[in-house]
Amino acid sequence: MLDLAKAKWVDDPRNPLIDPQPPNWLIADPTVLTPDKAPDGQWHLFANGVGFILHFTSPDGAAWTQVGGKLFRGFRAFIYPENGAYYLFYELHAKTYHRSCVVVRRSADLRAWTEPQTLLEPTTEWDGFLPRFIGNPCVVKTAAGYRLYYSSSWIFLRDCLYFEPKYIGVAESDQLLGPYRRKPSPLFGPDANHAYRNFGAGSLKVYLDGQGGFWGFNNGIYRDRDGHSRSAILLLRSSDGVNFEQVHDEPIVAPEPGWKKAFVYAFDYVEHQGEGRLYYNARDGWLKGRERVGFAKATFS
Repeated sequence: MLDLAKAKWVDDPRNPLIDPQPPNWLIADPTVLTPDKAPDGQWHLFANGVGFILHFTSPDGAAWTQVGGKLFRGFRAFIYPENGAYYLFYELHAKTYHRSCVVVRRSADLRAWTEPQTLLEPTTEWDGFLPRFIGNPCVVKTAAGYRLYYSSSWIFLRDCLYFEPKYIGVAESDQLLGPYRRKPSPLFGPDANHAYRNFGAGSLKVYLDGQGGFWGFNNGIYRDRDGHSRSAILLLRSSDGVNFEQVHDEPIVAPEPGWKKAFVYAFDYVEHQGEGRLYYNARDGWLKGRERVGFAKATFS
């Protein structure tokens, strides 16, 4: 894996790559499968519109075409290939939206999917009360087994009128499909002294670095000096996948004027033919805002 600590992250000039189609106002939480891992040699991307998982394909990872319509209800997906099969982990809300859990579906071809299997449900005090949320999954296979990183509980963004995750936790299992054992305490939570995580933990994606350690990407939720809710992407490093340290003082991708004026949100990192790409979604406003998908490339010059 590339030495991400030395990377400078540069937005692709074609960003944003995927726009929501009316009546949707968002395309969010992308997860990406590179051609070498796909059954058809194409790039594949799963994201969610308003309440439903969507599927896109591309010949180059930049020009995306939606495949069919809505796949199924859900948010915040993560695609994980293993032994010729594809596992789509995602967050599934109850129809009343007062509760969510982590579920998984399996496919052999990225087209036909099994029924969802529940892996994690809100069971602890720090999962929140009325509503109770647990989601934002990310799966990593280590020498000791599988780790499922997830977000839990909620904070309310008053300037946007929606929820974002408060905590990040991790669960472990000997088998990909569980059962998963949750660690009793969160890995991250709001930190009043952290400029980019002073309001909520947001989400975390973790990847093996190929040298026995872990890279982490975290979009903390914070309030800026003017009181606006914000989110930016931080690069983290860990020797054990539990205790993470921030690599740089500043985010690697942050809000800026234009399509990511207000928030830079959840993401997936992939490497293909020696190039590293961080796909993410961003929002251009607060109460009224559109969310779109693009990527930043890891450069080393």
